[in-house]
Amino acid sequence: MPASPHHNHNPFADWLRAHAVPLTHLDREAPLDDLEPLCAVIGDARVVAIGESSHFIHEFTLMRERILRFLAERCGFAVLAFEYGFSEGFTLDAWAQGEGTDDDLSAHLTEAIPVGVDEPLRWMRRHNRTASPPVRFAGIDIPAAGGSLLPALAPVADYLRHIDPETLPALQEAIRIGEIFAGGSAADAAPAWARLAGAEQDALSATLARLLIRFRSLEPLYVSRGDQHSYDIAVRRLEGACRADYTFRAMADLFAGEGLTADTSARDAYMAQSVLWHLERFAPGTRVVLAAHNAHIQKTPVSFNGHLTGLPMGQHLHRALGDEYVALGLTSTTGHTADMPRDENTRFGFAIEATALEPPEPGSIEAAFADAELGLSIADLRQARPEARDDSGLAPSPDRIRIQSAYLHTPVLDAFDAILHTPTSTVADNLDAR
Repeated sequence: MPASPHHNHNPFADWLRAHAVPLTHLDREAPLDDLEPLCAVIGDARVVAIGESSHFIHEFTLMRERILRFLAERCGFAVLAFEYGFSEGFTLDAWAQGEGTDDDLSAHLTEAIPVGVDEPLRWMRRHNRTASPPVRFAGIDIPAAGGSLLPALAPVADYLRHIDPETLPALQEAIRIGEIFAGGSAADAAPAWARLAGAEQDALSATLARLLIRFRSLEPLYVSRGDQHSYDIAVRRLEGACRADYTFRAMADLFAGEGLTADTSARDAYMAQSVLWHLERFAPGTRVVLAAHNAHIQKTPVSFNGHLTGLPMGQHLHRALGDEYVALGLTSTTGHTADMPRDENTRFGFAIEATALEPPEPGSIEAAFADAELGLSIADLRQARPEARDDSGLAPSPDRIRIQSAYLHTPVLDAFDAILHTPTSTVADNLDAR
């Protein structure tokens, strides 16, 4: 692998050369023995998050599938939590447990951004035919990745028809407004939301807030008319709609060059709370694999150009779980990444553009891997932390990591517990975002 194009000696590359462990392949069907070093990284963690520096990358998808298989088959992990709508996730879990036919999955995912959930689900369905206990699926995100309120509000309407029909008209009014701007992701829904009349924007927010307060205030009544589990799901769905509504405002302000500091954090906080919600309801001792973008799973704040942009899910989970939360970042040094420029004329409000990766920037974790001339490999960054903070300065830590074709500046050793590196990345060829 070619070294990054700078001439200063890179002490962290020396550390990687001595400590990173090579991996053998990315073959879905091949043995998993080369992933055994992960056992030392994850220890007794309850939640192991697997990231990616860009969505829509073929090699990252293969890596995550192999790690899921390894954690399920050899380490006893029983849940795959995914950057996918909390509300929509129940249908996928039922399918993974054997409901319906094998061909039904395509219909379930027809409106979803193709972030690589399909193959893990197909593996889970095959695995669960003979596995005991089965591997479960859990959605954690706001509805439609912030693209629409409807996937959350429609089942809440069904719930209210039986539990509190007096409240149904208010929810139906929220659905009516939500239908006006519903899209495939926040990239097209936020601009469409911004074109609503201010009175409708405010009416939607007020209605959702009032409904959520009523749900929480009348919990004993609602549970007496139904059951606790159904109530818990319904109120979590309504919470997701409220967070999505907040995110529409935050994203619209962000696109306009305005907005409050870290205002987009509402989505990440909801995802973290969803992971904890699922943990509380699965059997004691259940261990969760969590798949999401690097910028969602990292333990440190997200900043661009020196401005605090958001507090990621991983920061919230690390705060709640401590060392029982482990974050594995995925990145690459050469090849292509998938940039996502906004385009309201496309299916999801953004295009997917294969962009050639420039040589890694000095100071990046990618530059360290390139200078170390490492291929497919894993580095347990926790081993580097004492050295990196040594006054001798023997191994100054990387201060940035790729996010698509740009860089997110953050103390990488604090953000991630390990980095999995693939030397080349390619944009998946089965995408349709037009």
